[in-house]
Amino acid sequence: MNKSELVEVAAKEAGITKAAADKALSAIIGAVVKTVAAGDTVTLVGFGTFKSANRAARTGKNQKTGATLKIPATTVPKCTAGTAFKAAVAPKKPAGKAASKKK
Repeated sequence: MNKSELVEVAAKEAGITKAAADKALSAIIGAVVKTVAAGDTVTLVGFGTFKSANRAARTGKNQKTGATLKIPATTVPKCTAGTAFKAAVAPKKPAGKAASKKK
């Protein structure tokens, strides 16, 4: 699903126009990006958490030449799915009877 498809679904579910849904979605995405870029965390309970993480400097390898190179430290965005989101994607299987061990 891309942004325009998400806007279409949001407009239909909320009973609003596509323009209003697009404006709302863009505002939400902008607020999340701005907050995470400032070093703060955004938590949407049940959906997920967005934050920035520091990645340490490390050495890498050029795949073509085999030469080693230094990769500098950087800050990257990090997303963690919420419990409800995880459960919707991969529902837990019902627990079966434990296998009996032979003696």
